[in-house]
Amino acid sequence: MPVVRPTPRPVIFLIRHGQTTTNAAGLLVGRSDPPLTDRGRQQAADLRPWLAGVAEVWSSPLARARETAALAVPHLDSQVCDAFIEVDYGELEGQPLRVVSADQWRRFEADHDVAIGGGESLASVDQRVHAQLDDLLADGESLLHRNDRHLAIVSHVSPIKSAAMWALGVPGGAVWRTRLDNGSLTVIGMRQRVPALVRFNAVPGGGGGL
Repeated sequence: MPVVRPTPRPVIFLIRHGQTTTNAAGLLVGRSDPPLTDRGRQQAADLRPWLAGVAEVWSSPLARARETAALAVPHLDSQVCDAFIEVDYGELEGQPLRVVSADQWRRFEADHDVAIGGGESLASVDQRVHAQLDDLLADGESLLHRNDRHLAIVSHVSPIKSAAMWALGVPGGAVWRTRLDNGSLTVIGMRQRVPALVRFNAVPGGGGGL
């Protein structure tokens, strides 16, 4: 008889915050703290039916993530987790994408240790995100190992992509081959104590339902 590997159970829900005013304007937004738009608040609320079983909520310290958490999981208070704050774009914060030259983007994509705008490198994002997830993995009592009680983490593009690469066990540079939308859900499960990516960039009404 062939050996059937067990299906990974979704136990960590990674939520990208809803649309902000700067997202709508096409600006680089890292550590600044713009408010959600009406659309962003609706995107957060639309996630509620997908989050059954959530017993604990972590959030980036930024207000757009905390507001998304309150709208998506209204029955639970979120606790701030600094590891899941967005990448720091330095002097490029709040600037339109066109101010970043093609050469700057090539260097940023080719070298994970490059920090454009004098901000933070994606390697640094990986370091803090992976350390937090490694702690959950090492703790046999954490929600990462529970099938019945789940952890939701409300964060941003770079930390969520980093978490997905952690689950896949692939180099961080693979993030450039992915896309992550506002109000999306990414799910990490466990199969025989090994993390697995269950869903990526699922959006309510977008055909990527759980």
